[in-house]
Amino acid sequence: MRRTPALPDRSRRRLMRGAMALGGARLLGASLDVLAAPGSARATPRMTAGPFYPRSLPADRDADLVQVSGRTETAAGLILHVAGRVVDTRGRPLAGARIELWQANTHGRYTHPDDDSPAPLDPNFQGYGVLVTGTDGGYRVRTVKPGPYSSRTPHLHFAISGGGARLVTQMFFEGERANEADFLYRGLGREERLAVTARVADRAPEPSALSVSWDIVLAG
Repeated sequence: MRRTPALPDRSRRRLMRGAMALGGARLLGASLDVLAAPGSARATPRMTAGPFYPRSLPADRDADLVQVSGRTETAAGLILHVAGRVVDTRGRPLAGARIELWQANTHGRYTHPDDDSPAPLDPNFQGYGVLVTGTDGGYRVRTVKPGPYSSRTPHLHFAISGGGARLVTQMFFEGERANEADFLYRGLGREERLAVTARVADRAPEPSALSVSWDIVLAG
């Protein structure tokens, strides 16, 4: 598998200094404004892959990052459900698009040897997943909400391939206070921010969980 390149600065401190079942058609239907009208979809902006793309992929890499195969305990933190669609700029669903995601755990630390944070690792958190969109372009992920770290607001990394296009980007959370202080989020324009910000859904498929909806638009 082709590996997503890491940024030159592998240390978190140097980087900061340098700059499933999910229920619910309702969740999938809570699309962002970028898909409000056919033919008017705005491409999701590209963003850095960051320095913590996994150096070696975990054995368990499904779309449920909360439960690691072979372990009885589940990941610590607030369970997060992410659902949406992958479409092209004409609003057409991209079936069979490949999605990779990787993120920090609830404490704000990645399972990566170059992450020198003193925050604890979570052996029950998968940290990485890969899945393929359905015939309607839909995808569903069960994970935990990542913790903030240094000057970064909570976010998930995504790499999507489909329709002859490839996109590496990040997903942010609606209403997150730390967004405005994040140097990457702050550098985006208003429409770009809308395109990378997931909306909080009214209901979650399990108690005490957070559900968000986020559509991804690929420019082929």
